[in-house]
Amino acid sequence: MKQYISEDAWSIIETDFHRDYNEITESLMSLGNGRFGQRGNFEEQFTGKTMLGNYVAGVYYPDKTRVGWWKNGYPEYFAKVLNAANWIGIDVEIDTETLDLNTCEVREFRRELNMREGYLERSFVATLPSKKEVRVNAKRFCSLADDDAGAIRYSITPLNFDAPITVTPAIDGTIRNRDANYDETFWNEGRKETGYGEAYLELRTRKTDYHVLTGMCVEIEQDGATVDFQSQPVKREKYVASRITLDCRTGQETIIYKYAVVLSSLNVAIDDLMQVAHKTIRRVSQKGFAQLLDEQKQAWADKWQMNDIIIKGDVAAQQGIRFNIFQLNQTYTGEDERLNIGPKGFTGEKYGGSTYWDTEAYCLPFYLATANQNVARNLLIYRYKQLGKAIENGEKLGFTGGAALYPMVTMTGEECHNEWEITFEEIHRNGAIAYAIYDYVRYTSDDAYLSEYGLEVLIAISRFWMQRVNWSAQKAQYVMLGVTGPNEYENNVNNNWYTNYIAAWTLHYTLEAIEIVRQTAPDQYADLTQRIGFGEADETKQAQHIIDNMHYPFDAGRQVFLQQSDFLDKALMPASDIPAAQRPINQRWSWDRILRSCFIKQADVLQGLYFFEDEFDLETLRRNFDFYEPMTVHESSLSPCVHSIQASKLGMADKAYEMYLRTARLDLDDYNNDTEDGLHITSMAGTWLAVVKGFGGMRVSKDGTLSFAPYCPAGWSSLSFKIRFRGALLQITVTQQDVTVQNFSEQPVSLTVLGQPVTVDTNGSVTTAVSVRDVVDA
Repeated sequence: MKQYISEDAWSIIETDFHRDYNEITESLMSLGNGRFGQRGNFEEQFTGKTMLGNYVAGVYYPDKTRVGWWKNGYPEYFAKVLNAANWIGIDVEIDTETLDLNTCEVREFRRELNMREGYLERSFVATLPSKKEVRVNAKRFCSLADDDAGAIRYSITPLNFDAPITVTPAIDGTIRNRDANYDETFWNEGRKETGYGEAYLELRTRKTDYHVLTGMCVEIEQDGATVDFQSQPVKREKYVASRITLDCRTGQETIIYKYAVVLSSLNVAIDDLMQVAHKTIRRVSQKGFAQLLDEQKQAWADKWQMNDIIIKGDVAAQQGIRFNIFQLNQTYTGEDERLNIGPKGFTGEKYGGSTYWDTEAYCLPFYLATANQNVARNLLIYRYKQLGKAIENGEKLGFTGGAALYPMVTMTGEECHNEWEITFEEIHRNGAIAYAIYDYVRYTSDDAYLSEYGLEVLIAISRFWMQRVNWSAQKAQYVMLGVTGPNEYENNVNNNWYTNYIAAWTLHYTLEAIEIVRQTAPDQYADLTQRIGFGEADETKQAQHIIDNMHYPFDAGRQVFLQQSDFLDKALMPASDIPAAQRPINQRWSWDRILRSCFIKQADVLQGLYFFEDEFDLETLRRNFDFYEPMTVHESSLSPCVHSIQASKLGMADKAYEMYLRTARLDLDDYNNDTEDGLHITSMAGTWLAVVKGFGGMRVSKDGTLSFAPYCPAGWSSLSFKIRFRGALLQITVTQQDVTVQNFSEQPVSLTVLGQPVTVDTNGSVTTAVSVRDVVDA
């Protein structure tokens, strides 16, 4: 771990310049507004360790697959989130010297991501090789209130000299993706314009022909007043700038205001981009930095009013959960159903495509409980609209009759992941899509979703499972061969328990959904079955036979489910036996050694027990947790949250807190030595789950009853969070002594608290005492 970030309830603060960790800090200080975002790079030039990153939602490039041995069914490309034009650049020259913190002596360095108000601020004093000293303060944000815009306030103050200072605010489109398979450039240049303190650059993607137009304008103040300046336009390939020289004297603050607009052809017609960019720049610059910042503060205040989780008595825990919530809200707003939640968001290039099963398994519950119901519905509709591509994915692998295999990684619904053990084998992702439909309907009681969209998806997924299993004459059961479960440290295994279980569960839920739609929307049901050629009698009979005869590997001696058929052939040992110098093993061991080991990357059997815990008794949950968790190395960002929730369920408060800190501070403390590549955005929803479903004990039963079995971890004086549930807005506050549920809605709400049914009146509250027994059984 790297614990150089100061603990603060509302900010991420670096108080010294940690050059070797700069790429980590750039990830941590990332900004976004749902439309576009950027890493926490410097405005001025920096020749040290850095990864420049600017990203635009929904814009990608199909980078041709690069593999050593091509196999039938491989995707032809890997979708790459594109590193777009860098709009934050402000080069600074003092006389003939370039301001570059890699070549300067730096003191009083401070970098702060203010999460309460949504801006990044940096200040320092730099001593150049000539011994000239300059003080710099930079503040910037990507506007939530006006999500096409960003703004920078960059101030320079000479401390021991009078001299001309030249600043060059620029838009730089020469940035390349580090992860390009063939070292290609993904952008071609379109139009560009320069004017007095203004510049515009249009880039278009090769192959996909997305157009992104980035514009800027500049204003300058000295001595508190706006000054006129001479602006020399600069044009190069994929680069536009304004070069401005100013006379500066000791102690005089010069402020450069840089306003930017980022527009894409996803939202503006290509022919209108330049005109709209000019109009937007005028509107933004007329508001001015102070007003834009006030709007930003208000937009974030509105977000926090609903989404904040308040932990009293533990600053590290408080900072962690707010950081996770902040990044989730920067990445996805739910306002555009064409978009989804990328695993790195706007913080890095790794993992390529925008959509993984993480959305359904981890992110959907966060948006269900904290946003308007339509946000979660849009996430499901996103998958419905890609059903045709999922069926095509199945056909490429030899499946027929409308069988759908949803992709592991995608931008358009087409599979674009190119590792065989993932693309062909990690098929449990299909189950997560089905589970998300169940989760949504159970939480919202929106049965209409099933008749409008959900049942069609469920039938297509079920058709896949019915073809993917095969009958084993030896076992007289259905088996599933050659798969990879959630634990990617095992590949090509037989009968992964989680995959088998979620496949059979999907078939069972599909049969339930058929009955619901048949009874509630018979005309829609008839239209659907005719349109997709659903042979109800034969298909439901086959599904039921698989449900009744699925094989689930089980160890009778230990009374635990086996991760896969041959798991007990491995040498079993706890992860604590691995020397610290060999962790993480995915960076220290050969892949052969990892695959042969018993060590588990993330929850596998326990993932299934987390999803379906109400189908197992407490002792079954405990036996499996006690068996698998000690062998788990938690080298997936998705792992600690599931274990934290399960530990809370089992009354293992210390383990639950340990796993909570690991998920909440995974990136802040760089647990897995990979934060420099970008943040783990989708797993941040898991941090919220660890609090609300773990410490908060929130559940929704099959009959739709909302319940809480909360407890306050040792050292916390209180925990408080809000949720939306079927039109109601509730706040749950937990102390060491009691639980209070406050209803902010114009309707009474019935629920269960610590096993007791209660009704909270309109705009009322109910307080229930917490006993020692409640905490143990939580």
